[in-house]
Amino acid sequence: MPEVAEVPEGDTVFRAARLLDRSLSGQVLTASDLRVPRHATADLAGAEVLETVSRGKHLLTRMRGPGPGERWTLHTHLKMEGAWRIYSPGQPWRRPAHQARVVLRTERTVAVGFSLGVVDLLETAREQDVVGHLGPDLLGPDWDEDEALRRLGADPDQPLVTALLDQRNLAGLGNMYAAELCFVSGVHPLTPVGAVGALPRLVRRARQMLDLNKERAVQSTTGRLAERERMWVYRRDRSPCRRCGTPIAVAMSGTPGRERATYWCPHCQPEPPGA
Repeated sequence: MPEVAEVPEGDTVFRAARLLDRSLSGQVLTASDLRVPRHATADLAGAEVLETVSRGKHLLTRMRGPGPGERWTLHTHLKMEGAWRIYSPGQPWRRPAHQARVVLRTERTVAVGFSLGVVDLLETAREQDVVGHLGPDLLGPDWDEDEALRRLGADPDQPLVTALLDQRNLAGLGNMYAAELCFVSGVHPLTPVGAVGALPRLVRRARQMLDLNKERAVQSTTGRLAERERMWVYRRDRSPCRRCGTPIAVAMSGTPGRERATYWCPHCQPEPPGA
C-alpha cells in the first residue's frame, strides 16, 4: 500500500489556534519573517496581535497595524506536515530552520510555523476570500447543524465518506474522523448520503467527537487512551473488529498522489448494493 500522509483534523487545528492565541495575543511584533515568495518583503514589526482563531482546518491570526488603521490577517494551513511551535527568545528550535515558513517575534515569544502548507497575508476585511467557501465549522461558535445537513444532502448520490471530507459541507473532519464516524454509525463509507437514515445523529456525533478531543493531545474515539486502543477502525486494517472480531478492511481511493485510505468492518458496516 502506498504511503499516505494525513491532514490534521479540526481539533488539532483548534488546539494550534489556542496555542497561538495564548502565546501572542496582546503583544506587539518586534519582527516577522514570512518565508514564501509572495510575502517575502512583508514587514509586520509594530503590529499588535489581536487573536488567533480556527476556521475548520484554517488558522487566522488577526493583527492591528503596523500602519494607522491597518488590519491584517495571517492565514495559515497545516496541510500534511505543518505545525506551529512556541519558543522563548534564544531557545533552540526543535525542527530544522529550513522548514520554518513563518517566524513571528515579540519581546518574550517566538512563534514558528514549520512546513506550513499555506501562508497568506491579507487584509482582515478580505478573510472570506480564503475561508468563505467552508461549510459550518464543527468547533465554531456559529455552528449550524441544519445548514450542514442541507449541504450534505445536496448531492444524495455522493458516497458518505466523500461528503464528510468535503470541507464545503462541514468544516473540520479529516480521514480519521470520517472513518470512525462511519463505523460508530454502522454505515459503509461508500453508502450514498441519501440512503443514510440517521444523518442528523451522525453529524451530532461528529461534533461531539471533535469537542471531546479538542481538550487533549491524544485523540480517541473509543474513550480509551492506550496507543492501540484509541480507534475503532482507523489504521487498523487486518486487525480484528473490536465489536465482532471480523478483520478490518481498507481500500485506497482518490486521484494519484492524493489517495486516501478508507477503513471499515465488513460485518458491522455491510457494503451497499451496487458499491
